Amino acid sequence: MLRIHFSDTDLARTRIAAAPDPLWEVAASLHRLQSRSGRWAYAGWYRMARQQTRERGLGRVLRSVFQPLYPRAAYFPDFLTPADAVGDLGAGLEAILATPPRRVLQEVTILDRTVGAPAWAGQLARLEVRKEFVGMLRTYHDAVIAPYEERAQARIEAERAARARGLLDGGVEGMLSGLGPMLRWRPPVLEAAYPRQVEDRDLYLNGRGLTLVPSYFNWGEPVAYADPEMPPVLWYSLLHEPSPPDAPQGVDAPGKSLVTLLGRARAVALRAASAGATTCEIARAAGVSASSASRHATVLRDAGLITTIRNGPTVLHTLTPAGASLLRAAGPVE
Repeated sequence: MLRIHFSDTDLARTRIAAAPDPLWEVAASLHRLQSRSGRWAYAGWYRMARQQTRERGLGRVLRSVFQPLYPRAAYFPDFLTPADAVGDLGAGLEAILATPPRRVLQEVTILDRTVGAPAWAGQLARLEVRKEFVGMLRTYHDAVIAPYEERAQARIEAERAARARGLLDGGVEGMLSGLGPMLRWRPPVLEAAYPRQVEDRDLYLNGRGLTLVPSYFNWGEPVAYADPEMPPVLWYSLLHEPSPPDAPQGVDAPGKSLVTLLGRARAVALRAASAGATTCEIARAAGVSASSASRHATVLRDAGLITTIRNGPTVLHTLTPAGASLLRAAGPVE
């Protein structure tokens, strides 16, 4: 277990990232390729990733470079997922290039001591080798992460909408209380489930606050930096549904064209979901029963226009990119 200790200052400085962390998603996706755990949630992506890596000749790179450096194990080097990479692949790759050689060697040594490092890993301390490695990362990202960026962003927007409700109802502590089954808020400590092979540890924020980063490809336990001196970041997995995909924009009466296309109740439901809405809120907005609202939400979700996530005992509906595009195309409210 990881125990994260908060002060009042830390609570005030805690935030949820507004965008995916592209280099963390690279790492987490590599773990997905190494495990069958949760495969059902990524079935479409898995087929696409296998096809893309074959077509781009990335098979050898996956086997001999990435998987040894990103083992699905108790440790992989912190420098591979820089703290300033959230929402910005280019900044993250530049941060890898700027990593001091001494730190690279220290973390490769930890990897070797923990699970075993490839014999060539120490060469990453050389800038020219890191440049080649960064080129491989960009190619892999473009092939298997970029096609899912919109979907990941949509899921993160839905997660932020759900956490915002916790924040409005109970402040930062209310937000922390709803983070999911792998995280438990026991004031003033956030307990994170950790893999059984990892020793229990404590992370004291000491006024630095915490950045929470929802991750599309992470499956299971949350992950933090091994080095407690690094900026405090906690990546945690989004809960995936076995049904179709997934973020946002406004809530008045729907425009006439939208009503013609979807019918009044579903048009109202779609408009309500643009700000994040529970089933009961959709029912009130549309003037229908909760069971009817649930059926309308199911139709919209199956059509790929909204996504649904659980927020405690209720569910929260938000727009997918397709749903947001449809609302924009419907034009202003008449």
